[in-house]
Amino acid sequence: MPALVLIGAQWGDEGKGKATDQLGGSVDYVVKFNGGNNAGHTVVIGDETYALHLLPSGILSPGCTPVIGNGVVVDLSVLFQEIDDLEARGFSCERLVISADAHLIASYNRTLDRVAERFLGNRRIGTTGRGIGPTYADKMNRIGIRVQDLFDENILRQKVEGALDLKNQLLVKVYNRNAVTVDAVVEELLSYVDRLRPMVVDSALLLNAALDRGETVLLEGGQATLLDVDHGTYPFVTSSSATAGGACTGSGIPPGRVDKVIAVIKAYTTRVGEGPFPTELHAADGEKLRADGGEYGTTTGRPRRCGWYDAVIARYAARINGVTDFVLTKLDVLTGWESIPVCVAYEVDGKRLEDMPMTQTEFHHAVPVYEYFDGWTEDISRARTFGDLPKNAQDYVRALEQMSGARFSSIGVGPDREQTLELHALL
Repeated sequence: MPALVLIGAQWGDEGKGKATDQLGGSVDYVVKFNGGNNAGHTVVIGDETYALHLLPSGILSPGCTPVIGNGVVVDLSVLFQEIDDLEARGFSCERLVISADAHLIASYNRTLDRVAERFLGNRRIGTTGRGIGPTYADKMNRIGIRVQDLFDENILRQKVEGALDLKNQLLVKVYNRNAVTVDAVVEELLSYVDRLRPMVVDSALLLNAALDRGETVLLEGGQATLLDVDHGTYPFVTSSSATAGGACTGSGIPPGRVDKVIAVIKAYTTRVGEGPFPTELHAADGEKLRADGGEYGTTTGRPRRCGWYDAVIARYAARINGVTDFVLTKLDVLTGWESIPVCVAYEVDGKRLEDMPMTQTEFHHAVPVYEYFDGWTEDISRARTFGDLPKNAQDYVRALEQMSGARFSSIGVGPDREQTLELHALL
């Protein structure tokens, strides 16, 4: 069976973890293809809540093989702590495999991330300070350290020495920090070798062989379309490719083997960090959405910025990713609003734009054009079919579907696995 791609359609935090968990019982492999521990997924199973940061959501599905692909950057200390925490709660991680080509976050990457953000001051990007960006920069500068390098100490030492030749100059002479020693970095990384070795595979070979056997592979993106380094709201983006194209480069699966692109999108919009956000609410309405939706970062705990649904962004995500199916989440959070605005276009310098503005300047100055929909007061958390929803909720969903560029195949009405309405089969 072909591969499936699951990505975020907004600025992240759309509920991709729940969507992956729903599919996890029906797929053979779940692959994390980008990012690192700078983003998290929250999965609710019964009365238990699981916050995943680096591990693919498929880790919670028995019989599913979770894969950390070559496009991911890995902090080994975070990885093993997360494994230990899950195993303490009764989940086995013995099926987890990691690409030999994935890059590793060294201690100096974390240090540089934090000091560079402080140095930027008001021009800061709003990173998580976990070393993600500097590690991807090392990758592109061809001075990165890969998982496979840990199995040859001579190569590892040479690569660390090469990286620190430059980075110590920055740390000492620009940022007034202590130099990092090669021995300290090498010793820390080698301390993980024995535990790591059994997990490491040629992941591209593994996944393509699985597809040849007719097995199902789900490619799970971190962050989201508007945070993609190429197609997001640059420079306020992540450091990796979070769109459907990144699923192929980050896993080694060719585009021709992808059958569906599933995009997860909230019934409203949130983002964290800096950058433009046309529908953002700054007063009581924004606080209400944040409180009702529990909008705080899984990884950082940062309060998320909240605003209304943006159909311009939805159409953009559908176009950039080739979305075949949308999964709409958190519809229940909108219960109780008398009227619900939806951004259907932007006004920029007196002109109406129904597609994303071409330039950063235009997007910064975009003013949302709203249409208003009647709200509902009924509790929809117990709905199990689309017909169980009150008419106003149905009308809202159908209106969003009409203006968003792809069909809505699933609707979330609560955090639990069972609180999902399936309109069309995703598998």
